[in-house]
Amino acid sequence: MATTVQPPAIKKIEKLQTGSGNGGWRPLVPAGGDSRLVQEFAPPPASTGIWVGLAAITMTFAALTSALVVRKGGAVDWQHFTLPSILYLNTVVLLASSVTLELGRRRIAAYMGGLRSSVQHPARWLYVTFSLGLLFVAGQYIAWRQLSAQGLYLATNPSSSFFYVFTAGHALHVLGGLGGLGRAIRKLKRLDLRRSTFDATARYWHFMGALWVYLLVLLWMKL
Repeated sequence: MATTVQPPAIKKIEKLQTGSGNGGWRPLVPAGGDSRLVQEFAPPPASTGIWVGLAAITMTFAALTSALVVRKGGAVDWQHFTLPSILYLNTVVLLASSVTLELGRRRIAAYMGGLRSSVQHPARWLYVTFSLGLLFVAGQYIAWRQLSAQGLYLATNPSSSFFYVFTAGHALHVLGGLGGLGRAIRKLKRLDLRRSTFDATARYWHFMGALWVYLLVLLWMKL
C-alpha cells in the first residue's frame, strides 16, 4: 500500500500587535500590525553609527588633549593669554540649544504619536535649536577675530595654535550637527522621521554641548 506523504506543516506567523503601529514614528502601519515590523527588531543603523562616531570624536580630542599637556610641559616658549570673553556667552547659547532640542523632542513625540490635532508647528523648537547652533558658530568666529586682533594667530605660539585647533575642530563638528538637525526637520515635514534617527541626532547634539564645556575648562586651565 502506498504511503501518503503529508506536506510539512507551515506555521502561520501571527502579526505583531503594536497598538497604533507608530511607536517608532516611522514607518506608520495600521493598528493591526504588518510583517514589515519584524525589521524593527534589528538594531537601528542610526543608533549604531552615532555611537561609533562619538567614540571616534572622543578619541580624537583625547589625543589632542594629550598633545596639549605634553607640549606645554616641555615648552619654554609657551605664551599664556586670556580667553575671549564671548566664549562664555557661546557656552550659554550651546547649552540652551540642548534645552530647546529636548522641548522639541517632546512636541515631536506627541505629534508623531497621533496627537497632530493638538500640536501646532512640531518643528518650532528644532528651528530654535538650529538658530542657536548657528549663533554659537558665529560667536566662535568672533572669538577668533578678537584673538587675531591681539596678534595671536594659528602659528604665533603653541598655545594659540592649540586654541584654534580645538575650537575650529569643535565648530566643524557642530556644523555637522546642524546638518543632522536640518535633515531631521526635512524628514519631519514629510512625516518620514524615525525615532532612531532623531534620537541619534539628539545624542550627537548633546555630546557637542558636553564636549564644548570640557574644552572650555581645558583651555581656561592650560592657556
